[in-house]
Amino acid sequence: MIIVNLLTNSNQTKDSNHGSSKMKKYSPLFLAIFLFAIQSCAFKGVVREKNIPYIEADNSYELPTKELNVFSPRKASNLPVLIFIHGGSWNKGRKEIYDFMGNRLARRDVVTVIIDYPLAPEYQVDDMEMATVLAVDWVEENISDFGGDPDQIFVSGHSAGGHLAALATIKKEPWETLQKLNPIKGAILNDPAGLDWYWFLTVRKEKYDAEDNYDAFTDSPEVWKAYSPVYFLDENEVPLLLMEGEKTYPGIRLTLERFREKAEENGVDLSYSFYPKTKHIPMVTQYFWTWSKGYDDVLNFIETQSEGSLRTNSSGVKTGK
Repeated sequence: MIIVNLLTNSNQTKDSNHGSSKMKKYSPLFLAIFLFAIQSCAFKGVVREKNIPYIEADNSYELPTKELNVFSPRKASNLPVLIFIHGGSWNKGRKEIYDFMGNRLARRDVVTVIIDYPLAPEYQVDDMEMATVLAVDWVEENISDFGGDPDQIFVSGHSAGGHLAALATIKKEPWETLQKLNPIKGAILNDPAGLDWYWFLTVRKEKYDAEDNYDAFTDSPEVWKAYSPVYFLDENEVPLLLMEGEKTYPGIRLTLERFREKAEENGVDLSYSFYPKTKHIPMVTQYFWTWSKGYDDVLNFIETQSEGSLRTNSSGVKTGK
């Protein structure tokens, strides 16, 4: 460990009288820093359960087998849960890329689930929506086995993943298909794409090469509208956190603006966090650093929405009101 090396190496000095190395006594300050560090979140143990199927073969939705990874603190009990959905223009990406995020959130007492989902061109946006809802349903049914609280499920996604998180949160139709109630307590949409793809693929089509997304959204305007979350905000009862980078892509900036306006019209509980001088990809790579604004926003949102519910963290300490 870096701190241990600093303490053991930099405190060795040459004894001028004997010509040998001696270890100086640790100062109280060094000892305090060391004790704080080994008790901090960076040193907490994490249990990783990987490649758990949440969609089995031969399912009734004609979807491929898909898996998820679960990251939880050791001795976790009744902790809030975050499901993260990766981006990649609906046609690329995989859950393993985001192991670092699962580890860091687990060390902050959030049981974290990172999923794979069917990708274009083999599958389209309706398949992705259903896969996302099935993942949430699996989490509700199983997450207590990993120390998570099924009554404290949050979803998040970046880019295309933010779009799928919004669909699973806002639309009632896929939950009615499952004959289940939506268990999502809050959604964190990180620089999300596709919030109003119907408008973007029609009005802005020529200017921004919108046809690049036909592999996922098809060439049907009916499909574009059916899978644009903005048109279902009147159904939404779940709090949302919207995160936007100042230098994100035009398609995201323009549709995000329309989404915010529509949310205000419908009285949606929506929080907004703006990231100055930040491009689209750094909106997710910021999670490499535990001190980033991204973690602050995510954890504060979860804490705010969890207020009033008593829970026990991985150290056995009850939190909440």
